[in-house]
Amino acid sequence: MAGRLIYQCPLLAIALPQIESKKVKALAVLTRNRVAALPGLASAHEQGLTDFEVSAWNAFFFPHGTPPAIVQRLHDATVAALNSSAVQTRLQQVGAEPSQPDRRSPEYMQGFVAGEFKKWAAVIKAAGVNAE
Repeated sequence: MAGRLIYQCPLLAIALPQIESKKVKALAVLTRNRVAALPGLASAHEQGLTDFEVSAWNAFFFPHGTPPAIVQRLHDATVAALNSSAVQTRLQQVGAEPSQPDRRSPEYMQGFVAGEFKKWAAVIKAAGVNAE
């Protein structure tokens, strides 16, 4: 916006006001499909970066051995919140989209996180990133 930044990959919720006001030019969304907040903006996948997806996500993590009933209780409360009209409205306002129902189970998330570790391991290693 100040003419000093050539390229950035911010969260859509942060960038949306600047995109809508035309202070910055959006080139693509990095999700596999277009997003409802910017239906005219093609995804990177549509533009030739096939099998490329980078999106923000959130999850609850428990210590190993947490009783399944506790995990299920938080899962059910989270899904109920995601399905509420108040949360749906707020997510739309900031350009965020909740995960699809088939991606909301603890089992799905366990596999997803394992895939994210695998996907980003080489990138992290090449960049020399270390936990401190």
